[in-house]
Amino acid sequence: MLERYLIEHCSPTLASVKTANLFTWSFAPEEMPEQQVRYWNQELQARGISLVVLRVQNQKALMYVCRKQRLQERLVQNFLGKYGYVQKDADYALQRLKERLAKAEGFPHEIGVFLDYPLEDVVGFIENAGQNYKCSGCWKVYCNECETRKLFAKYKKCREVYRRLWKQGRDIRTLTVAS
Repeated sequence: MLERYLIEHCSPTLASVKTANLFTWSFAPEEMPEQQVRYWNQELQARGISLVVLRVQNQKALMYVCRKQRLQERLVQNFLGKYGYVQKDADYALQRLKERLAKAEGFPHEIGVFLDYPLEDVVGFIENAGQNYKCSGCWKVYCNECETRKLFAKYKKCREVYRRLWKQGRDIRTLTVAS
Protein backbone atom coordinates (compact mmCIF):
# COMPACT_ATOMS: atom_id res chain seq x y z
CA MET A 1 0.00 0.00 0.00
CA LEU A 2 1.61 3.21 -1.22
CA GLU A 3 -0.12 5.31 1.44
CA ARG A 4 1.86 3.61 4.23
CA TYR A 5 5.13 4.33 2.39
CA LEU A 6 4.18 7.99 2.03
CA ILE A 7 3.60 8.29 5.78
CA GLU A 8 6.73 6.33 6.73
CA HIS A 9 9.14 7.97 4.31
CA CYS A 10 7.68 11.33 3.28
CA SER A 11 6.15 12.89 6.37
CA PRO A 12 8.58 15.85 6.36
CA THR A 13 7.61 16.63 2.76
CA LEU A 14 3.89 16.17 3.45
CA ALA A 15 4.28 18.52 6.43
CA SER A 16 6.08 21.08 4.20
CA VAL A 17 9.19 20.86 6.38
CA LYS A 18 11.33 19.43 3.56
CA THR A 19 11.29 19.81 -0.24
CA ALA A 20 11.43 16.10 -1.07
CA ASN A 21 11.92 12.53 0.05
CA LEU A 22 13.00 9.38 -1.75
CA PHE A 23 12.12 5.75 -1.04
CA THR A 24 11.98 2.35 -2.67
CA TRP A 25 8.48 0.92 -2.92
CA SER A 26 8.31 -2.86 -3.19
CA PHE A 27 5.00 -3.71 -4.81
CA ALA A 28 3.12 -6.80 -5.90
CA PRO A 29 1.93 -6.89 -9.54
CA GLU A 30 -1.71 -6.82 -8.43
CA GLU A 31 -1.10 -3.50 -6.66
CA MET A 32 -1.09 -1.71 -10.03
CA PRO A 33 1.60 0.86 -9.19
CA GLU A 34 0.82 3.17 -12.13
CA GLN A 35 -2.78 3.53 -10.95
CA GLN A 36 -1.75 4.19 -7.36
CA VAL A 37 0.80 6.84 -8.38
CA ARG A 38 -1.75 8.52 -10.65
CA TYR A 39 -4.38 8.41 -7.87
CA TRP A 40 -2.09 9.96 -5.24
CA ASN A 41 -0.88 12.61 -7.67
CA GLN A 42 -4.50 13.61 -8.26
CA GLU A 43 -5.26 13.60 -4.54
CA LEU A 44 -2.20 15.58 -3.43
CA GLN A 45 -1.60 17.91 -6.39
CA ALA A 46 -3.79 20.66 -4.94
CA ARG A 47 -1.59 20.64 -1.83
CA GLY A 48 1.60 21.02 -3.88
CA ILE A 49 2.81 17.41 -3.74
CA SER A 50 4.02 15.41 -6.75
CA LEU A 51 4.96 11.73 -6.88
CA VAL A 52 7.51 10.80 -9.52
CA VAL A 53 8.66 7.29 -10.38
CA LEU A 54 12.39 7.66 -11.02
CA ARG A 55 13.11 4.02 -11.82
CA VAL A 56 11.38 0.62 -11.79
CA GLN A 57 13.27 -2.67 -11.47
CA ASN A 58 12.14 -6.09 -10.29
CA GLN A 59 8.83 -4.93 -8.81
CA LYS A 60 10.53 -2.09 -6.96
CA ALA A 61 9.93 1.54 -7.77
CA LEU A 62 12.28 4.31 -6.75
CA MET A 63 9.80 6.99 -5.70
CA TYR A 64 10.53 10.69 -5.43
CA VAL A 65 7.92 12.74 -3.58
CA CYS A 66 8.36 16.48 -3.75
CA ARG A 67 7.01 19.97 -3.64
CA LYS A 68 7.88 21.00 -7.21
CA GLN A 69 7.63 24.71 -6.53
CA ARG A 70 10.23 24.47 -3.78
CA LEU A 71 12.38 22.19 -5.94
CA GLN A 72 12.20 24.79 -8.70
CA GLU A 73 13.59 27.39 -6.29
CA ARG A 74 16.50 25.11 -5.31
CA LEU A 75 17.47 24.54 -8.95
CA VAL A 76 18.61 28.14 -9.33
CA GLN A 77 22.01 26.97 -8.08
CA ASN A 78 24.69 26.68 -10.77
CA PHE A 79 26.00 23.47 -9.20
CA LEU A 80 23.83 21.16 -11.33
CA GLY A 81 25.25 22.49 -14.62
CA LYS A 82 28.38 20.38 -14.01
CA TYR A 83 26.20 17.28 -14.31
CA GLY A 84 24.45 18.20 -17.54
CA TYR A 85 21.41 19.99 -16.15
CA VAL A 86 21.24 22.77 -18.73
CA GLN A 87 17.78 24.05 -17.79
CA LYS A 88 16.57 25.22 -14.41
CA ASP A 89 13.08 23.78 -14.77
CA ALA A 90 11.89 21.18 -12.23
CA ASP A 91 10.29 18.86 -14.80
CA TYR A 92 13.38 18.99 -17.02
CA ALA A 93 15.67 18.39 -14.02
CA LEU A 94 13.63 15.39 -12.88
CA GLN A 95 13.78 13.92 -16.39
CA ARG A 96 17.57 14.43 -16.44
CA LEU A 97 17.83 12.79 -13.02
CA LYS A 98 15.87 9.79 -14.33
CA GLU A 99 18.31 9.50 -17.24
CA ARG A 100 21.30 9.66 -14.90
CA LEU A 101 19.76 7.04 -12.61
CA ALA A 102 19.14 4.73 -15.58
CA LYS A 103 22.86 4.85 -16.44
CA ALA A 104 24.23 4.62 -12.89
CA GLU A 105 24.70 1.63 -10.62
CA GLY A 106 24.10 3.74 -7.53
CA PHE A 107 22.88 7.27 -7.13
CA PRO A 108 24.26 10.32 -8.92
CA HIS A 109 25.79 12.47 -6.19
CA GLU A 110 23.79 15.55 -7.16
CA ILE A 111 20.64 13.78 -5.94
CA GLY A 112 21.27 15.49 -2.59
CA VAL A 113 20.20 18.80 -4.16
CA PHE A 114 16.88 17.19 -5.14
CA LEU A 115 16.45 15.91 -1.57
CA ASP A 116 16.92 19.32 0.07
CA TYR A 117 20.34 18.51 1.54
CA PRO A 118 22.48 21.59 2.17
CA LEU A 119 24.67 22.25 -0.86
CA GLU A 120 27.79 22.36 1.36
CA ASP A 121 27.07 18.77 2.44
CA VAL A 122 26.45 17.60 -1.14
CA VAL A 123 29.75 19.17 -2.22
CA GLY A 124 31.49 17.80 0.90
CA PHE A 125 30.27 14.30 0.10
CA ILE A 126 31.54 14.53 -3.47
CA GLU A 127 34.91 16.06 -2.56
CA ASN A 128 35.49 13.57 0.28
CA ALA A 129 34.13 10.52 -1.56
CA GLY A 130 31.70 9.94 1.30
CA GLN A 131 34.45 9.97 3.95
CA ASN A 132 35.55 12.44 6.66
CA TYR A 133 32.02 13.56 7.61
CA LYS A 134 31.18 15.09 10.98
CA CYS A 135 28.04 13.03 11.55
CA SER A 136 25.38 11.23 9.56
CA GLY A 137 21.64 10.85 9.73
CA CYS A 138 19.43 11.42 6.70
CA TRP A 139 22.68 12.31 4.89
CA LYS A 140 26.38 12.70 5.68
CA VAL A 141 27.09 16.07 7.26
CA TYR A 142 30.22 18.09 6.45
CA CYS A 143 29.12 21.54 7.68
CA ASN A 144 26.83 22.93 10.40
CA GLU A 145 26.71 19.74 12.45
CA CYS A 146 24.75 21.19 15.38
CA GLU A 147 22.11 22.78 13.15
CA THR A 148 21.77 19.63 11.06
CA ARG A 149 21.35 17.36 14.10
CA LYS A 150 18.40 19.55 15.13
CA LEU A 151 16.97 19.20 11.63
CA PHE A 152 17.33 15.40 11.76
CA ALA A 153 15.47 15.41 15.10
CA LYS A 154 12.72 17.56 13.55
CA TYR A 155 12.31 15.09 10.66
CA LYS A 156 12.18 12.16 13.08
CA LYS A 157 9.56 13.85 15.27
CA CYS A 158 7.51 14.68 12.19
CA ARG A 159 7.54 11.01 11.10
CA GLU A 160 6.52 9.87 14.59
CA VAL A 161 3.61 12.33 14.77
CA TYR A 162 2.39 11.52 11.25
CA ARG A 163 2.67 7.76 11.85
CA ARG A 164 0.68 8.05 15.09
CA LEU A 165 -2.03 10.26 13.58
CA TRP A 166 -2.35 8.02 10.51
CA LYS A 167 -2.67 4.91 12.68
CA GLN A 168 -5.40 6.73 14.63
CA GLY A 169 -7.34 7.10 11.37
CA ARG A 170 -6.31 10.50 10.04
CA ASP A 171 -6.45 10.66 6.28
CA ILE A 172 -3.24 11.39 4.38
CA ARG A 173 -4.96 14.26 2.56
CA THR A 174 -5.75 15.89 5.89
CA LEU A 175 -2.20 15.41 7.08
CA THR A 176 -0.71 17.02 3.98
CA VAL A 177 -0.04 20.72 4.43
CA ALA A 178 -1.07 22.88 1.49
CA SER A 179 1.70 24.93 -0.07
